[in-house]
Amino acid sequence: MFITLRGDGTLLDMVAMISDSGIPVIGINFGRLGFLASVNKNDIPAAIYAVANKNYSIDGRELLQIDCEQPIFGANNFAINDITFHKRDDAAMITVHAFLNDEFLNSYWGDGIIVSTSTGSTAYSLSCGGPIIFPASNSIAITPISPHNLNVRPIVLPDSSKLTFEVEVRSANYLVSCDSRTAVLEKTMKFHIRKADFKLNLIRLNNESYLSTLRNKLLWGLDARNY
Repeated sequence: MFITLRGDGTLLDMVAMISDSGIPVIGINFGRLGFLASVNKNDIPAAIYAVANKNYSIDGRELLQIDCEQPIFGANNFAINDITFHKRDDAAMITVHAFLNDEFLNSYWGDGIIVSTSTGSTAYSLSCGGPIIFPASNSIAITPISPHNLNVRPIVLPDSSKLTFEVEVRSANYLVSCDSRTAVLEKTMKFHIRKADFKLNLIRLNNESYLSTLRNKLLWGLDARNY
């Protein structure tokens, strides 16, 4: 197994090394929030004991894969959190035309869009108003970033969807991010996004659950009015 020491960003970098090998990974959180690296640094002895005695389960997390005419990410063209199309800081808004299973879905004018897995729903997508999606929901979310059309809202799709995006630019370039990897592009291109053919195997200790992670990380139920 792989052990990562720091935070979610470190674990995301490790995903590119693990790829489709199926090797399970456990994250020790020395960072701040830590949704993926869920073991607190104060619980390292207990975590080692649990792993040594096989008191854990494997939590398979789905990934997204991006393809286009130009291999901008090479063989590491997959993401466990999200794939993002974003304008440069000094550029005007960009236009992203979206197609679902070859049928036109919508055109997004704004700072960009986030295509996230259920795992990534608590990351960048959440900060832009996207929904929290349970990992077992088998869903993909499209979340607009500062949309010019105020009636445009996030949409949740089945993970069997085949998505096509055409990013339209007039003068400036734009960014395409695949988790922590980012490319700068200068021309209008089409991108195809679908569920990857493999999963990331996270080690979850038996005293962990997704609900407890949400409560602990997002401080749910800690409002003084609840007591």
